[in-house]
Amino acid sequence: MKQYSSKRSIQILTHLLKEYGIYNIVISPGSRNAPLAIHFSETDELNCYSIVDERSAGFVGLGMAKSEKKPVAVTCTSGSAAANYYPAVTEGFYSNIPLLLLTADRPADFVDIFDGQTIRQKDLFQQHSYGDFQLLEDDEENADEENFARIKKAIEICIEKQGPVHINIPLQEPLYELVSELPLFPSVEKTFAKKKFDLSPTLLSDWNSSKRVMILVGTREHSEELEMQLSQLVKNHSAVIFTEVTSNLHHPKFFGHIDRYIFNFTEDDFRHFAPDLLITIGQNVVSKKIKQFLRKAKLKNHWHIHEVWQPDTFFALTQKLETRPEVFFAKLLSQITPEPQSYFNLWDVLRNKQDVRHDEYCLKVPFSDFKFFEVLAGKLPADINLHFSNSSAIRYAQLFEFNSKNIHCNRGTSGIDGSTSTAMGYAMRNTNQTVLVTGDVSFLYDINGLWNAYIPPYTRIILFNNGGGDIFKIIPGPESTNALDEFILTRHHKNAEFLARHFGFGYTKVDDEDTLSRVLDNFFRHDEKPKILEVDTQEIENAAVLKKYFEYLKN
Repeated sequence: MKQYSSKRSIQILTHLLKEYGIYNIVISPGSRNAPLAIHFSETDELNCYSIVDERSAGFVGLGMAKSEKKPVAVTCTSGSAAANYYPAVTEGFYSNIPLLLLTADRPADFVDIFDGQTIRQKDLFQQHSYGDFQLLEDDEENADEENFARIKKAIEICIEKQGPVHINIPLQEPLYELVSELPLFPSVEKTFAKKKFDLSPTLLSDWNSSKRVMILVGTREHSEELEMQLSQLVKNHSAVIFTEVTSNLHHPKFFGHIDRYIFNFTEDDFRHFAPDLLITIGQNVVSKKIKQFLRKAKLKNHWHIHEVWQPDTFFALTQKLETRPEVFFAKLLSQITPEPQSYFNLWDVLRNKQDVRHDEYCLKVPFSDFKFFEVLAGKLPADINLHFSNSSAIRYAQLFEFNSKNIHCNRGTSGIDGSTSTAMGYAMRNTNQTVLVTGDVSFLYDINGLWNAYIPPYTRIILFNNGGGDIFKIIPGPESTNALDEFILTRHHKNAEFLARHFGFGYTKVDDEDTLSRVLDNFFRHDEKPKILEVDTQEIENAAVLKKYFEYLKN
């Protein structure tokens, strides 16, 4: 016999989750949220996952939401447990990943009287959420009607804004009163706002008068429609289109390796290669070089296309286009005749030169982090879900061609803290193989991402271990300080062998190019358990290899 929570607020919440198709629930065990855990786990339509560490649980929820492209609910007990969601909340806020945060709480009059596990939870995430709601206790006046309305509004904001929304749920004791039958609740009339976009004559005029159009695509999901639309613009050289590894768009005439082309630009180059119209699409751009270039370019026109975010990244934003890029380009292409421009040829000459230099360097580079990424790019299956951790991993990935159209990285805040948990959450809700490529510090920092029973056997983690945060030997500045080795690099002598065994992963270690190539040939094949491949480059001056690469491109 089913046993549900007697809390009416929890019954209403569960009903509305089902009405809006939110079926995946990440539960971190605790007592104050026991009514939610009990009720959710007894509800047949819901898929419940127990993730102990709330910081990891938040990122696991993000990964699930990215995988299924719809909201995931996470729930925890009161106090510091809720605060541990915050890193995932900020990532979801800036990346527009729908996360519904259900934090159980003590009654409101228990706050600030030193009761256990009680903090100021109301509006805890207000700076980085799209909505903040507090439910009424069951015995308060009009509690059912008010809670129904608040939960409905919270869920609709989460879906519309595609970002985190917080529902704080005060719960009085007793917490474990159960019922075997539930009341009937009304079905929901969904009230989403409909947006309409029209292409103004001013935009058309600016497009037609611009001879140097650059389209820069940041982090976003793959879109076959957008890929085809942008392909029409490069087919006859009407625009220069820059993409990144996380743009998930591919075409031979797209410029896919930004830093390879602009890393050595001078002030004269900034003027010579600057666009007169910049159109940006999507979220965060990985390349710091392109930001520096476009901020110095003194842009005449900058349009940004996104349904939620309109950031003035390059200090020149002139048009905020609050729509999907597919909608914008469909209207644009129906009203223009793409004309070839010499601006494309200017960039194409530079690309051809730098691509030759890149290939030459790859032939002579020794085994290193750089060589590892070169080999990996040629060995990865095309139909995988590919996740990169932040810092060195995503920067190296920018230099090579990865053919997957499903590439992810937590670029909302660009933190290393939840890369593993996000990838594991993604894997849990996806039938294709998920591969995480991660640096050692990011991997060690998020070990609890492996602490759950739901990771599919076809999941793969590739860990390149250079013995510390090597990114700080690459970027300018840290090497000039005495604090580099002890306090900035995060030096260590750890590896993943015993962690792999502890969490039930297969494990292989390589430390040379030939072995790496041979192991990768079999690494992605089906096995009875997930696997970790550790690429050991700790004895190699990886930063020097990368710096020599950019020096070689100069000549």
